[in-house]
Amino acid sequence: MPAPENRFKSALARGEMQYGCWAGFADAYGIEILATAGFDWLVIDGEHAPNDLRSIVAQLQVLDGKHSAPVVRLPMGEAWLIKQVLDAGAQTLLIPLVESAEEARALVRAMRYPPEGIRGSGAALARASQFSGIPDYSLTANGQMCLLIQVETVAGIEALDDILAVDGVDGVFIGPSDLAADMGYLGKKQDGPVQDVIRDAIAKIAASDKAAGILATDHETALKYREWGAQFLAVGIDVVIFAKAARETMARWRDG
Repeated sequence: MPAPENRFKSALARGEMQYGCWAGFADAYGIEILATAGFDWLVIDGEHAPNDLRSIVAQLQVLDGKHSAPVVRLPMGEAWLIKQVLDAGAQTLLIPLVESAEEARALVRAMRYPPEGIRGSGAALARASQFSGIPDYSLTANGQMCLLIQVETVAGIEALDDILAVDGVDGVFIGPSDLAADMGYLGKKQDGPVQDVIRDAIAKIAASDKAAGILATDHETALKYREWGAQFLAVGIDVVIFAKAARETMARWRDG
């Protein structure tokens, strides 16, 4: 019995458009609600949301059998942390602030068992193997690992060609806010020079064998990014959606 198919990885390989949403409540109940919307992928955010290993596990459990595929974003690409979340059952990771092909290759190796990588082989007691219920997990897991790396600095953009040549990277996600800040346009990601770099980067990724990804909460901007070639496109952030709806509801009553 092999490791379960990573449906999100397979969809990217087929060139299918995948619409996603950020999950920032750091709670299983919240992501269960979000999953009812039918997003293709949901980001369990460990970088800017207050998630820890146990809250990530709880959200992975809730998404079992759901249409929405979990994507775990870690705060950094440390091998020990990658090992923990993969053993917890994650198959797709989004790693921020990648600036070189060397970093990308290290991430690929951290997600794979030897001889392709350095992942520790303790799957017998892990949720990923259904606690030894998948006897061939360690022999088949490598092929289901999906690595999405974030390019969000000038250095990352300059290294993009080399990053795209790294085997084992499935997609490259452009981080508009951090990229704008690094370019000297903090808080101005819609400015022309930033958008020019984003457009060129998405086009370059889309022309490669990797999938291009990005986040845009503004509908018109999201449409533009899709037109430029984004294949896995995040179109919302749950906490922002909730906050906006709550404020608009109260404003209607206050103003009325």
